[in-house]
Amino acid sequence: MPDAVSTFLENLETWILALAASAWIYPALFGFATIDGFFPPIPSESVVITLAVSAHATGEPNLLLVLLVAAAGAWTGDQIAFSIGRAIGTDRVRFLRSPRGRKAVAWAERALAHRGASFILAARYIPVGRVAVNMTAGAVGYPRRRFMAFSGIAAVTWAVYSVLIGLVAAQWLGHEPLLAMVVGVVLGIAAGFVIDRVLMMRARRKGELPQAEGPTSPAPETADEPSTSENRPGAAPRAS
Repeated sequence: MPDAVSTFLENLETWILALAASAWIYPALFGFATIDGFFPPIPSESVVITLAVSAHATGEPNLLLVLLVAAAGAWTGDQIAFSIGRAIGTDRVRFLRSPRGRKAVAWAERALAHRGASFILAARYIPVGRVAVNMTAGAVGYPRRRFMAFSGIAAVTWAVYSVLIGLVAAQWLGHEPLLAMVVGVVLGIAAGFVIDRVLMMRARRKGELPQAEGPTSPAPETADEPSTSENRPGAAPRAS
């Protein structure tokens, strides 16, 4: 796994640096951020962080455009995830049928019913978590207009956060831009992991997440916690 991550980061750096001074970097960034909204293996944070380091070191690409395009792509991807959840639910999405995926969906259902706004904002910083939350929001009938507004705020703050991580790494290791890119990406991944752990711990303390859960033992349903496999847009939970 470490070798695979190292190889990926090297290839990502090479590809981004080759495009950094080209206008094509902006549609490429938009595509990365959009796909990341519903397909977690595409790590858009890494792209944004690397571009921020490049902008600090060379002046290319335009940092403001990077921020705006990343936010627009993230918001678009979140809307696609929401629409997928509303159209087919979460049970038919392969990576959400794994033990980890089921756990994330169960967590998302409960949290959306109790604190939807803050949960949508926080989940944007967790690669797999945001997909589970956004698809679950669509599946349980969360109001689309509210989701669009909250996911828009989340996309902008996420883009600012990713750019700032890149700038901090570049300022810290300005004489080694390639090392700064690697450090920035690692910091971004670590931050997402920490946020994920903190939210999971809080959810367990509040009883929003079962202590143990497997693919054949879903959490029991109640009238306030509809199943994503059966519920449809007509029965929306009360969102905060």
